[in-house]
Order: sequence, then structure tokens, then C-alpha cells
Amino acid sequence: MKVVYNGDIVNEGQRFQGYVVTEGEVIDAVYHGIPPAELLVRAQETIDAEGGLIVPGVIDDHVHFRDPGLTHKADMASESRAAVAGGVTSFMDMPNTVPNTTTLETLEAKYAHAAQVSAANYSFYIGATNDNLATLQAVDYRRVCGVKAFLGSSTGGMLLSDPNAMRRVFSMPNTLIAIHSEDEDIIRANRARYVAAHGENLSLRYHELIRNREACYACTERAVHLAQECGTRLHILHVSTADELALLKHAPLGEKRITAEACVAHLTFNNGDYERLGNRIKCNPAVKSSGDQQALQRAVQENLIDVIGTDHAPHLLSEKLGGCLQAASGMPLVQFSLVVMLEHARRGIFKTETVIEKMCHAPALLYGIERRGYLRRGYQADIAVIVPNRSGHTITDGDVLSKCGWTPLEGFTVHHHVKATLVNGHTAYLNGRLNDRTHGQRLTFRR
Repeated sequence: MKVVYNGDIVNEGQRFQGYVVTEGEVIDAVYHGIPPAELLVRAQETIDAEGGLIVPGVIDDHVHFRDPGLTHKADMASESRAAVAGGVTSFMDMPNTVPNTTTLETLEAKYAHAAQVSAANYSFYIGATNDNLATLQAVDYRRVCGVKAFLGSSTGGMLLSDPNAMRRVFSMPNTLIAIHSEDEDIIRANRARYVAAHGENLSLRYHELIRNREACYACTERAVHLAQECGTRLHILHVSTADELALLKHAPLGEKRITAEACVAHLTFNNGDYERLGNRIKCNPAVKSSGDQQALQRAVQENLIDVIGTDHAPHLLSEKLGGCLQAASGMPLVQFSLVVMLEHARRGIFKTETVIEKMCHAPALLYGIERRGYLRRGYQADIAVIVPNRSGHTITDGDVLSKCGWTPLEGFTVHHHVKATLVNGHTAYLNGRLNDRTHGQRLTFRR
């Protein structure tokens, strides 16, 4: 038995002083108030939240852990450990690895590897191509989070571009289709125009001009209309513009067929930060204006945006050098996502309850994850303990556990830190130390 106590429980829209008791891998009970002294004496382990927060472990629906094939910059062991240090207890990893995860063999190989090395719970998307429909139809989506379709090219080179293939993929029943939504024709035309005018060595400021708001809106509008025709369970990843929000609807999450994610980067940065952070915040889709940033923040509060993910995508800093056509797109964020979002809450941008809803509850509901995402009796004991740091801590590259060794958040001050993370009832992280004896489990889904 373990007891996590002396903190405010934030769970299912409520916040109250309480404590959580776990037995083995699961939550035994969630209580209001202060635990009796004899309970603390009998417990095998106690974790003092020091007046901070006790919350469900974060479920990140969008990471690139680069394993297999790109492990010089990240791997499943290193990135899952960074996740656990940030209070992230479950992740869903993208298929643009080497080789691409577009066959049953490559998919199950990732699961087998994760079972050996992952500190957090895990699931893996299978990637859609123009010619692997039969493979997608053979997947058991009770054991796989969904299909990832790159409708605009990004890291890895996968692209679902054939209209007939796209319609067939979108028509698959009982399957969640998660999309990277940028119009490839618009991007290519923009790139060609700017290269013709200014040459190949374009500065970073051209990145958001090439991957512009029109490319995002056109692709998302087309995907939404096709999804409405086909009855698709569509999930739009990393929405980056105010324009796209007009394509989304206000409704309870459980009633939506079309859902959307905002990423920590687009909620935290805007194009005014390029001068200070440069290629560190170069990503696809591009970070855009402060107006877009503020519109996304409002959409989170108003439930137009359903979940918050990271699009954690490490590269070495040496791969981030050069102009906008040379520098790699993507940034590592999984270790600091929760404390950054809680900092936004401290500054009044979000409610703390909203942060926990969008990072913990909503991913579990949206994907139908079994027995995770909430502090409930009988659920897996995936728990994060966050303690206040009233003097603040300014994040630096020296804090980074990701293999790439840097963060776009260098210089960002937060007033919370993760004290402890429990994964399936096991203390995977405590007071700055990782427990390498703990391993995550394969996520399963109600479908």
C-alpha cells in the first residue's frame, strides 16, 4: 500500500485537499481531508505532496521518440524517462521512424521494444500510405491508438496524398484517424516562389510564410468535409491557426466525431519569439502570430480544443542549424509540458482544472483508453505529484533528460516542479531520481 497525501487533488473538475491510497498497480481509494496517522504508519511508502497538487498522470497523445532508426537524437528509453520526470505516465508515438511504422511487423516490433525499455505506458500509431489500406484494416484497434495520416509532408516523408486512398482510409469504421494537416501543393508553391525571389538560403522568417495559415486551413477544411461525408472519427493534431477553429464545434467531448489537439509550443510561443529563440522553435506547422496563440488559448478554455499534447520531436542542435529550408523542424517538450501549462494557469491564462482535463482526462476519453486518465478506484495508479516552487525555477538545457540535450524553453521560469510520478502504482520518479526498475504497460482501448 502507498499513500500520496498533503496536497490538493485536482480531478474531474474538482479541487480539494485529499489523499490517494494505492494497492499494487491500482488506486484503492481517493479521500477528502488528511489521512489518519495509523494509515501512514501502515503504508509501505508515503509521498508528501508538500501542499502541492496530486493529479492523474499526463497522457501525451503526440510524441516522436525516434526509435527505431533515428536513435542518435532520441530513443524510447531516454524519452520515456524524460516523460516520467515530467509527470507524463502514458504516450502515443508517431510512425515516422526508420523504417516507417506502416506494416504489422514494424508496429509490433515497436511494442516488443517498448515492453523492454519504456519507463511509461505506451501505444503506437500505424502510418497510412497511399497503398497500405489492407494492413490498416487488419489492425486490432483495441490494442493500437489509431492511424496517423500525414496530409502534408513532415519529418519522415510519409504522405497520404491520393484522394481515393484518403477516402478509403477515412471510411474505416471503429478507427481513430489522426492527421497532420497542411496542404502540400500550397507549401510547394510558396517554397518555389520564395526560392525564385531570394535563393535557397532563406532565413527563418520565411518558415511561417511557406507553411502559412492558408496551407493549414485549406487542408483542415478538406479533411473536415471528407470526415463529415465518411463519418470518420477524425482527430486534428497541432492546430496552429485561429482560422481552423471555425471548422470545429462546441459539444461535449463524448459526442464529437471530429476533435482537435493544441500543442504546448503553439500555446506558449508566437512569431515574436523567433528573434530570441530562432530555430529552437521551428516546427511543422509553424508557430504563428500572437493572435493565433491567444485564439488557441481561448479555444482550450472554451472546449473547441479537446486535448493538449506536445508533438515532442527531438533533433540534435547541430541539425537545427541553417536557414528555414535546412534546419530540422521539431522540438523536445515532453519533460516540461505539465509544469509549463501549470505556469500558464498560474498566470491566469487557463484554470488548473482545465490543464488537468486537457492533458489527463480528455486524452483518455477521446481515445477510449481503459482505466487510465482519472483518479478513480480500480483505475491504474498513474499519478503525478507537483509541488510549488515559490521562488521559481528558470529552465535551462542543463535540466534536460531527453537525449538531444536542449530545450526551446531555456529561460522560461516555472513555479512548480514534479516531485513524484507513479506508473501503475510503482514509483518511477521521486525527488529528481528515476527508478530504472519500473516499466510501463501497453495501453488498451474501448472500441
